[in-house]
Amino acid sequence: MNKNIIITAIVTLIIGVSAGYFLAPAGKTGSETGTEKIASKERKPLFYRNPMNPLITSPVPAKDEMGMKYIPVYADSETSSGMTAGTVSIDPVTTQNIGVRTATVKRTTLSRVIRSVGRVTFDEQRVARFHSKIDGWIEELFIEKTGDRVKKDTMLLSIYSPQLVASEEEYILALTNADTLKESPFKDIRNSAESLVRSSRERLELLDVPAHQLREIERTRKVIKRLHIHSPFDGTVMKIGAREGQRVTPETELYMIADLTRLWVIVDLYEDDMPWVKEGDMAEMRVSGIPGETFKGKVSYIYPYLEAKTRTVKVRLEVDNSDLRLKPEMFANVTLMSNRQLNAITVPSEAIVRTGAREQLFIERAAGKFEPRDVVIGVSADGETQILEGLRVGEKVVTSSQFLIDSESKLKEATSKMLETLQPETDAKPAQMDHGDMQMDHGDMQMDHGDMQMDH
Repeated sequence: MNKNIIITAIVTLIIGVSAGYFLAPAGKTGSETGTEKIASKERKPLFYRNPMNPLITSPVPAKDEMGMKYIPVYADSETSSGMTAGTVSIDPVTTQNIGVRTATVKRTTLSRVIRSVGRVTFDEQRVARFHSKIDGWIEELFIEKTGDRVKKDTMLLSIYSPQLVASEEEYILALTNADTLKESPFKDIRNSAESLVRSSRERLELLDVPAHQLREIERTRKVIKRLHIHSPFDGTVMKIGAREGQRVTPETELYMIADLTRLWVIVDLYEDDMPWVKEGDMAEMRVSGIPGETFKGKVSYIYPYLEAKTRTVKVRLEVDNSDLRLKPEMFANVTLMSNRQLNAITVPSEAIVRTGAREQLFIERAAGKFEPRDVVIGVSADGETQILEGLRVGEKVVTSSQFLIDSESKLKEATSKMLETLQPETDAKPAQMDHGDMQMDHGDMQMDHGDMQMDH
């Protein structure tokens, strides 16, 4: 009898242990399933995103070709809760590891020193090119060498012209006629004679007969065979276009004289330098031909067009050259001392992410939270860039590792756009799958029960 009791107790113990072994996991699974259902109700994925390509999504859990699980995208993500699309959250350890640094937006004074090259040339207002207004022959050259210095009213050459002789004879005849009729009792006759004198004299003046030769004609009443041509100012003879005995016409350039005591320097500036330069700015220049010397100049004109080939704008400097050491066609290294100073909102230039279509910065909204911000930029100088729109003084911008943040930001922004498109379609699908999962769990429980019966 005791043996039967012992056997019965052992069998009962085995059955209990077996039932506990098989039923306990079923119970635990049911408990865990209930917890997951509660969590699923609280935070249900809208869809699942390919970890390598955000454009590929699935309404149900899936894996890519490499076996990586798709990432669930929830309705309560930062993008869906009112944050700016593309905002990135990074934990402090990662922020330190990737070397994220920030700088404070400030208001400061910007100025710039511009360095370029220039070419020395003539002052166009101090260059004279002489052409005769009549046909004729060169009788005598008084200045016959290029490079000679001349003073104002220096006689350059004399020219003989039949046209000039005829005009002089008319003037002499008008003078003689006016002398004869000046005692006439008829006022109209006297006025006509005086009018003829005036018109004859004006004709000679228009032919550039100098005043001293006109006075000589009036005094001697004789024709002057040679017309004298004089220099209009002090200068240097740069070119002689005719020689003695040569026939000349109005097309012939007889002389080119330039005043070299004041020169122009034409400087080429790139487009991004243009906002800094204005008329009146001072400049310094150095030339290889005069080592150790610095010449001063001033911006007198900014040309209103851009050179198509070089994409530069020309700026004209005026430089004193009283000692004639500077020569036209010299090349010069020019430093423009821009006086323009801007009280501007600035950030470090390296903080700007240029995408081609826009300029962007990343603002630190909180510790580890970075928001993209489109801005309008102005001028740049000394590593600082002016911000015209989009920032306020005191905000913090990312100055390093912003390209890593930008990559993640673009990913989040793409996800945000897909959320707007896919949310209405995917709301019901995950729920249906959860129901299927519940059915499968129930089937598994039935299978476990069957196994238990089989073991029994």
